[in-house]
Amino acid sequence: MKIPTIKGIIDRRILINYQVEKEVLEQYLPEPFMPKLVNGKGIAGICLIRLKEVRPKGLPKHIGIASENGAHRIAVQWYEGGVLKEGVYIPRRDTSSKINALAGGRVFPGVHHLAEFKIKEEGSNYEVAFVSEDQTSLSIKASETDQWNDTSVFKNIQEVSDFFENGAVGYSPDGDCYEGLELKAYNWKVSLLEVTSVQSSFFNNTAIFPKGTVTFDNALLMKNIEHEWIGLKSIASSKI
Repeated sequence: MKIPTIKGIIDRRILINYQVEKEVLEQYLPEPFMPKLVNGKGIAGICLIRLKEVRPKGLPKHIGIASENGAHRIAVQWYEGGVLKEGVYIPRRDTSSKINALAGGRVFPGVHHLAEFKIKEEGSNYEVAFVSEDQTSLSIKASETDQWNDTSVFKNIQEVSDFFENGAVGYSPDGDCYEGLELKAYNWKVSLLEVTSVQSSFFNNTAIFPKGTVTFDNALLMKNIEHEWIGLKSIASSKI
């Protein structure tokens, strides 16, 4: 089922990005997805996004809802009609909104797990954490900075910004298909975050990511971005 077009504001978006050994992602990713590589490394991470005024396109903003959300993402490529496409595979979504959790797969793509979020924002400092009903958890402490991480697989902030702007299509598993969504941002702009601590139960799971195969790369910040989520045709799969 195609998801309807959704309109709203990205009030705050934090992208936590990791380098991952490509063999690990090749083993984890379902068909037809393949890891998209940067200097031989796969890229995965977590998007922590606060949305407001979210509603189906065409409806007034005052009926829109607000929510905190987390999405685990892996940069991927796949062939569609013989053409190589790029975007992200999203194996898991978490949300503070009961509406989002109930509407997952109908208004929003994929299954949304209900989670408790704790947020602390003071000036240029950010603390975001969540724990879901099945104990999936994440926490990050970070501050705005203009210093680039020299150990990153990306050359600079422009390269990593272009990488994620070009990979604005995401697919989430739901039943016997992957539901697609494209992010159309009207004023794409990212800045850097310096991370003092980050913990992810997903990326710390050595059954999926053996020790030494995942390394923190960078973190980005986006604020006050007007956007639309555009539903895409689902990709059928017998592999889920």
